[in-house]
Amino acid sequence: MMYRFRQPILLLVLLFGFSSALFAQMAGPAPQTELRGAWVATVANIDFPSRPGLSVNEIKVEFDSLMDVLKAMNMNAVFVQIRPAGDAFYKSGTVPMSKFLVGRQGAMLDDSLFDPLEYMIKAAHDRRMEFHAWMNPYRATFDPDTSALDPSHPLRALPNRRKAEWFFKYGNKWYFNPASPSVRQYLVNVVKDVVLRYDVDGIHFDDYFYPYKEKDFDLDEALDDYDSFATGKHNFTDIGDWRRNNVNVLIETVSQTIKKYKPYVKFGIGPFGVWRNKERDPERGSDTRAGVTCYDDLYADVLLWLEKGWIDYVAPQIYWSIGFPPADYEILVDWWSKHLYGKQLYVGHAAYKINNSANDSNWQNEDEISKQIALNRANPKVSGSIFFSVKPLLRNPLGVQDTLMNVLFKHPSLMPPMPSLSKVLPAKSTICRVKGTPSTVQLTWNLCELLTADEMPFYFALYRFDGEGVGKFDQPRNLLGFTPFYADKWYFEDHTAVEGEYYTYVVVGFNRANVSSYPSDPVFVKKTKKKAKKKRRFWGYLLG
Repeated sequence: MMYRFRQPILLLVLLFGFSSALFAQMAGPAPQTELRGAWVATVANIDFPSRPGLSVNEIKVEFDSLMDVLKAMNMNAVFVQIRPAGDAFYKSGTVPMSKFLVGRQGAMLDDSLFDPLEYMIKAAHDRRMEFHAWMNPYRATFDPDTSALDPSHPLRALPNRRKAEWFFKYGNKWYFNPASPSVRQYLVNVVKDVVLRYDVDGIHFDDYFYPYKEKDFDLDEALDDYDSFATGKHNFTDIGDWRRNNVNVLIETVSQTIKKYKPYVKFGIGPFGVWRNKERDPERGSDTRAGVTCYDDLYADVLLWLEKGWIDYVAPQIYWSIGFPPADYEILVDWWSKHLYGKQLYVGHAAYKINNSANDSNWQNEDEISKQIALNRANPKVSGSIFFSVKPLLRNPLGVQDTLMNVLFKHPSLMPPMPSLSKVLPAKSTICRVKGTPSTVQLTWNLCELLTADEMPFYFALYRFDGEGVGKFDQPRNLLGFTPFYADKWYFEDHTAVEGEYYTYVVVGFNRANVSSYPSDPVFVKKTKKKAKKKRRFWGYLLG
């Protein structure tokens, strides 16, 4: 019986090896720095939690499981939806707990001391992953039933006169009115509260600004904002420009608030993938025929936000395949890369469409994501990828999880630095102790020249080079590993050192902006049978 299975198993191994080599060749070598992230959607329990009303212990187990899978795929950032619809995945005195977490909006968890956001941030940081708090700013409800809202929700708490100013109903949802100064201040306060109380690495807004147009519903009628436009104190003659400015004011004020309190916290937007079609804007529009655009339909002038420096990165949702006629992935990546104004670009990929798209057969090809990553890596202006969403990656359609884990993201990657958010370089490390066991090399380091708190590293990267000499830092195989964020001990164990081999170790610190320190002076080590032997003197080295 065993003999019958040998040939099929061997064939599978050969096929996987061939596919891996092919995908690796498509995507090219992994860059030294690359954001690798995933959106974790909580609205309607798309990704997490699996259902409302879980116990605290079940919440912890589910989130840890998600993080473990993403970590195994060498992801280094998560974008977790903490405000899906006017509610919260965190403890707040002013925003009710989300019904997608507790079942009934505003209900309590079984452990009143547990704060889900605090736990999720620590879970990500322990795995050396950035945590970006994803908020949907304008969606007030996910259904039209306001009776199920918690009494603290402003759609129930405010008097009717104020409600008319703050909200409008469109389709089957209620929305915060972008034209209201009171709404803008309320939303800024929500962001401020999260930034001040939680150790987030970023604040992230998605693509919902003014709502997407729905069939059989008139947005202009729902907004009923022509009187406000006509009587307002402004210089706009076009209501579209006025609506865009309403959103502009929110984005600018949120940006200023974040930077006032925590300058290192990143502010980014994940907009719809087409800013504007060339047909509407021959000079700046993309060569696309999208039925919806950021600028004309959602009143989101993302290019202005980049140009003004109000956001630190943009993550357009380019949820189409390479060659898709109305909106070609390749065309859009190129277009966005040419309109960044010095900010970072992370590309949003449609993991949910893999083997699951009725109108685009390209998503049936197992190499579509590999080709997209290849285009990203061939463009020096692209700083990484974010996948929507986690659950499709877990389902592994067409082996996408395997491809990411074993080929495209086989080795860990550094996060792209943002020098504009860094005041000073982190202090240089000194490897002060080398020990060993029969199976490991153990390194300990400290900081000898720490002058200010701004110089304190947030985490460390460990490099190992074969032989005596410092090699190339940009080769993934030389990046041995990382410490967690806020590591209690500056200590690392190398479990892969081979007896009788000579190695050179270097430590590099990184701050919250992912800007690196100068490399530590290298140490030269021989792995012996029972321990590790440090060479007393190192005769110079050449940085690779």
